Order: sequence, then C-alpha cells, then structure tokens
Amino acid sequence: MIQFSMIQKRYLLGKQDVHALNGVSGSVGRGEMVALCGPSGSGKSTLLNVLGLLDMDYQGEVLFGPNPSSMQPAPKTPLEAAAFRRVQLGFVFQKFNLVPVMTALENVAYPLHLNGLTKQEQQRQAKQMLEKVGLGKYIDHRPDHLSGGQQQRVAIARALVHQPSLVIADEPTASLDSQTANGVIDIMKELGHEQGTTFIVATHDPRMAEHCDRTIELLDGKILQEAMRWVS
Repeated sequence: MIQFSMIQKRYLLGKQDVHALNGVSGSVGRGEMVALCGPSGSGKSTLLNVLGLLDMDYQGEVLFGPNPSSMQPAPKTPLEAAAFRRVQLGFVFQKFNLVPVMTALENVAYPLHLNGLTKQEQQRQAKQMLEKVGLGKYIDHRPDHLSGGQQQRVAIARALVHQPSLVIADEPTASLDSQTANGVIDIMKELGHEQGTTFIVATHDPRMAEHCDRTIELLDGKILQEAMRWVS
C-alpha cells in the first residue's frame, strides 16, 4: 500500500509561483484501483509523478509498505528511487511508450532484463503475460504493426510482468475507442486483482473512473472529495 501526507509541490512558471499540490494527503490499499480525477491543471499528473518517484522535489511524506505496520519512507536519492522503481513500480501511459524497434515480447521482457533475469526466464514470463492480455499470437509484432488497443495491452503486460506492488497509470484509455477502452480496463482490473497490485490512475475518462474502487477528486492542487464505488 501507499500513504502520502501533506504533499506540496511548487514551481516557477515564468515569474508566477504555481502551487501544483497544496497539502494533499491520502492512502491507497493493496489491490485497490483508485482514480485521480479533475480538470487539466488540477494536480493529477504532478501527484502521479511524486507517487511514482519520478519527481522528488516536493515537500511532505510518501510511505510504501505491504501493510500499515511496516510502512517505510520513499527513497530519497535518484539512484535509490531508480532501484525501487525497477522492482516495486510499473507504469502505463496514454501514448503507450513502447520501444518501436522492439517486438511485443521484447518490450514486455525489458523490465525483467533490468532486474537481472536470464534471457530464457525473461522470455518465458513475458510470453505468459502477453497470453494473459490476449496477445499470445502477436509476440513477434512491433508496435507499428499493432492497433492502439493492442499496444496498450502490451504496455499493461510490461507494467505488470515483474509483479510490482504499485502501477501508476496516466490517462491509459484517453486515446482508445469505447469498446477497446472497456477491454483495457477489464484487463487492468483482472490482472491487478490476481496479483494484488495497487493501481493509481489519473483520468478524465468517466469509463475508467466508474470501474475504479474509489475516485479522488482534485482541484487547484487540493483534494476536493473522495467517493467510494462498489464495483465487482
């Protein structure tokens, strides 16, 4: 799970002092899928960057751990953060961010390569994960030979293949049609529940938010409200 308290993030935009986050606090439990909602500029992506250890220039505290009694502070240096991300975090982006010269199998296997697994084990686990997202027949296809929905499924497989504790997803369905988006959402939920993975998803998409366990509404860098959703 993850806890964050009194997160503040400021930066200069020209001569203007922008308060991107202003005392944001909350927690997300193991296996939960939580949607961060709000208009552009509300702080969603900034909070994702903080929780994903991509931005370490902030005030406040972020804790990680399997349960409330064993929470530990987030890494404090870029080197420690990179090592933590490789093992504990996965990422899904709106634009997929696949490596264009790599096949689907190679893209999914890459996190396992970074974590030192043998090539045989990388390929075995990557192929297994691609089969779980319905792309077992496309392991040798490069991204430009896959549809948008297929590319996003490859990205989800890549994010989950090393069984991270937390996946950060930034607008994962924004560029997909309704039918494809629903399929991607179902895959994220199914595999997340299967592996006990926590998802924090920034989204403008009501389809995505409706399938999450909770929504956190942000406005002007503050949490406006939280809503619990009873979803299967």
